[in-house]
Amino acid sequence: MMRHLALAVAVALGSAFVAPAFAQQAAQQAAAQQTPTQVVQGIAQQLDTAVAGHKAELKQNREKLIGVINSVFLPHFDVDYAAILVLGQHAREATPEQRSQFSKAFYNSITRRYAEGLLDYTSGAVKVLPTAAGDDLNDKRSVVRTQVATGDGKTVSVDFAFRKTASGEWKAYDVSIEGISYITNYRNQVDAEIRKVGLDQLIKNLQTQGDQALKSMEQQAGGKPNGG
Repeated sequence: MMRHLALAVAVALGSAFVAPAFAQQAAQQAAAQQTPTQVVQGIAQQLDTAVAGHKAELKQNREKLIGVINSVFLPHFDVDYAAILVLGQHAREATPEQRSQFSKAFYNSITRRYAEGLLDYTSGAVKVLPTAAGDDLNDKRSVVRTQVATGDGKTVSVDFAFRKTASGEWKAYDVSIEGISYITNYRNQVDAEIRKVGLDQLIKNLQTQGDQALKSMEQQAGGKPNGG
């Protein structure tokens, strides 16, 4: 179950398209002054407040659970850039409208499929590790490494890849769990599906069927995403 938490942390970063605009703007202003490590620390602190003490309520109210994901993760994730990476070579062939539609449909589907994973979260479960040599790849790329405690006393390695946007904010665009990049994992699945039904049909499936379309795509690829 905690692996589902890790997956939710990874993929829910790219959802939350219904977050209030004023909340996004306030978060963006604050984020502009934060380092990648501070961003992840802030996410962990918000989860402690929003999830750990409210599990019973969130379990009964799925939309509120998704709202927590929206408010905590969206301001710190580069949705459009991540979508381009997931599309891979197909991004060059897609129109701007197709890329936008895919981004929203795909990440909304992922959020709804794995939202319940956050219900496994416990206060203090995320430990941000000290920056190691090589984590600051350059002045525009960085990696923040964390460990997420599981219910059985084990830990899961969760690494956040960040890039600095044109506005100067540090935003995450990928998360690797136990060494598995979810951008890479879903890129392979999306590539296979586009070759099978085409990009427009994939977008339509995600928009109309949501998490069920995503589940079907994962099963055709041989099961749940790695680390799920």
